[in-house]
Amino acid sequence: MAYPRVASLKTHDDFVSHLRDSQIDMPSDAEVESGDASPLAQSFEVHGQTVGNRWSILPMEGWDGTTDGLPTDLTRRRWRNFGLSGAKLIWGGEAVAVRHDGRANPNQLLLTEENLSAIASLRQELVDEHESHFGRSDDLLVGLQLTHSGRFSRPNIKSLTEPRTVQRNVVLDRRVKITDDSAIFTDDELSTLIDDFIAAAVRAEKAGYRFVDVKHCHGYLGHELLAGRERTGKFGGSFENRTRFLRDIVSGIEAATNDLKIGVRLSLFDFLPYHPGPDRVGEPEPGGEPNKVFGGGEDGLTIDMTETSKLVELMHEIGIRMICTTAGSPYTNPHIQRPAYFPPSDGYTPPEDPLAGVARQIEAVAEMKKQHPEMIFIGSGYTYLQDYLPNVAQAVVKAGMADSIGLGRMVLSYPDLPADVTAGTVWQRKKVCRTFSDCTTAPRNGIISGCYPLDPFYKKRDERKQLNELKKALQA
Repeated sequence: MAYPRVASLKTHDDFVSHLRDSQIDMPSDAEVESGDASPLAQSFEVHGQTVGNRWSILPMEGWDGTTDGLPTDLTRRRWRNFGLSGAKLIWGGEAVAVRHDGRANPNQLLLTEENLSAIASLRQELVDEHESHFGRSDDLLVGLQLTHSGRFSRPNIKSLTEPRTVQRNVVLDRRVKITDDSAIFTDDELSTLIDDFIAAAVRAEKAGYRFVDVKHCHGYLGHELLAGRERTGKFGGSFENRTRFLRDIVSGIEAATNDLKIGVRLSLFDFLPYHPGPDRVGEPEPGGEPNKVFGGGEDGLTIDMTETSKLVELMHEIGIRMICTTAGSPYTNPHIQRPAYFPPSDGYTPPEDPLAGVARQIEAVAEMKKQHPEMIFIGSGYTYLQDYLPNVAQAVVKAGMADSIGLGRMVLSYPDLPADVTAGTVWQRKKVCRTFSDCTTAPRNGIISGCYPLDPFYKKRDERKQLNELKKALQA
């Protein structure tokens, strides 16, 4: 079934009418306010820190570091763009591996002692850029996302999977070429990895970051542990055991650092893995195991956030106050994680109107905020709203459905969107992300990520020609 592109909905009335006709429940304000009175310009407090507005920048990698895990000029440009965006919460910058074998690609940043000063300089360049545009940074909160990529690790060669996982999974093992139990972390190995997360957090604090994100989303290691119901030993089976990894990391960080805060990027819900059907439309891949889905119903295709809510309560008990929300995984069910009209090269045509995927995430965050009002929730999945992103973002914040609006893909093409919306300046439609997915197709095929269709900087790079030739070959 074909769905209208958001760009074809020329007015806000058209947008709202389409939502109504499609039975998609999503708040949206007809008029977007600007200036100090704007709901999106209001500050909030977390851990005694004032965060100056309701915009957040989500972690965005470029697959453009060095093989030693150092930032390059491309990395630095992206981080400076985060600074000039006007957003007052920088959630993690980008995923940074705590050790080499957990890198999702050979160019992912790596937080070692040798790389400490370079990782620190990324934060400083971001802060300097922010100050140069907005005159202050005392209300800017910058964190660093720490990760181990688990079964999606490719630390040495882009085309070579070197997975480490916590349990067998019929569908996902097939995708990353796991054929026996040798890829499974032992309990002792997980305990060592916990120490690596703690050591990385100590370095992050030395580098000037105010908080670290202990990543539990998108099918990476922390997220997969949450669904480790069939794993034996102290890290699997019961809810207590499945959250031990997070609890031990948090207690270790608190003991080893001075005043470093902790947040979590969390997939609130998940579905079974999807794959392209006969007509390229996404459908559940045969062999999926619902018991290995966290936040999913008994069929693995619906939402059940009973354990998610229990986890949020646990996070509050151990001192976590910030949760950056997301859903699913870009590898297994991207239509629920980052809704897009145009799939990446290894993806599938969305099986639903992508606006339904946006609404699903908004509703899930609103439910968690309702159940846990003491927590700070950052929403995501907003990029697909395109021209109507500010309208929906404002309505969500006004209604108390989320505390902050996270931007990911949109920042690659339109980094200064938060500043423009807050100032009430002219909306730059030519910079609005249309979810062409080139920023995903490129790295999935060994090319650096960036917005090749809309960012003039990437438009003129040789990699754009390489990407276009690749796409032609894939379509042939």
